[in-house]
Amino acid sequence: MKFLIENWYLVLSALVSGGLLLWTSMRGKAGGVPTAEAVRLVNREKGVLVDVSEPEEFAAAHAKGARSVPLSTLTGTELPTKQLPSNKALPVVLMCKTGARAQRAAGILQKQGYANAVAVQGGLTAWREASLPVETSAA
Repeated sequence: MKFLIENWYLVLSALVSGGLLLWTSMRGKAGGVPTAEAVRLVNREKGVLVDVSEPEEFAAAHAKGARSVPLSTLTGTELPTKQLPSNKALPVVLMCKTGARAQRAAGILQKQGYANAVAVQGGLTAWREASLPVETSAA
C-alpha cells in the first residue's frame, strides 16, 4: 500500500494507458472491418454480403454477389428474413456507399440477434479502391 501511495503517478499512468488501449480496441471494432477481412468472412466463414443502400444506388453499383436489403426495411419490427440468413450465427457483412448506413444496420441486426453483423469500413468506395469486383443491375 505504501508503494501505491508513494508512486501514485505510476499507478495513474498505468490506469490511463490501459484505459486508452481498451478504448481504441473497442472503437476499432465499432468502426467495422476492412475489405480484406470482409472478403475472408464471406469466402471462408460462409458470410452473407448485404448492401443496405437504397434500390437506385444498389442498381447503379454494388459488390458482386451482394444481396439488396435497404436500411429502411431494417428499421421496422419485422426483418426481411428472405434476404437475411436464417442462421444468425453466420457473419453478415454489411455495406453501403460510404459505410455509415452499414454501421447503423449492423447495430440494428446485432440487437435482433445477428451477433456477427459487421460493416465494411469505407463501404463500396473502399471496396472499389481494393479492386474488388463491382457489378450493376437493372433498376
